[in-house]
Order: sequence, then structure tokens, then C-alpha cells
Amino acid sequence: MGANSKIISAKIMEIARQRGPSKTFCPSEVARALFPSDWRPKMEAVRNNAFQLAAKGKVRILQAGAEVPEPKLAKGPIRIQISL
Repeated sequence: MGANSKIISAKIMEIARQRGPSKTFCPSEVARALFPSDWRPKMEAVRNNAFQLAAKGKVRILQAGAEVPEPKLAKGPIRIQISL
């Protein structure tokens, strides 16, 4: 895991904790917070880190309110939520 990856994962967890278990957030919030002037190219890295955290049971990845069990099944926008 590279330095950017650790920073991204830490920011995902920070926002997830702030929102709590009843709220979700968009990966773009993480990218914009960490890379404000050049966030769009970082979206793939943020999504990848979110799925890694989901695999560890730390967050849930949702689409249309339903949990996405595998990254390859996520087509389009996702939301991130802290796991209980």
C-alpha cells in the first residue's frame, strides 16, 4: 500500500466516522478533500481504497441503497457508509 493509498484510506474512514452509520457519502468528497485542484484523476484510487476497506469490513459500498458485494459489480456511482 503506497503513501497515497494510506492517506486515502484514512480520509475515507475519517469521513465515514463523522457521518456515522445512518449516512453515506460519495467518493468524490474524499478526492476533493485530498486533491482539491486535481481530484477527478484520483477517483479510481479512492474507489479502489473504498473497496479494500469494504473487504476488511470497515465500510459498506452501496448503490441505490443496496450493498455491492464485489467491486466488479459496481457500475456507476457508489456511496460509502461506515460498517457497524
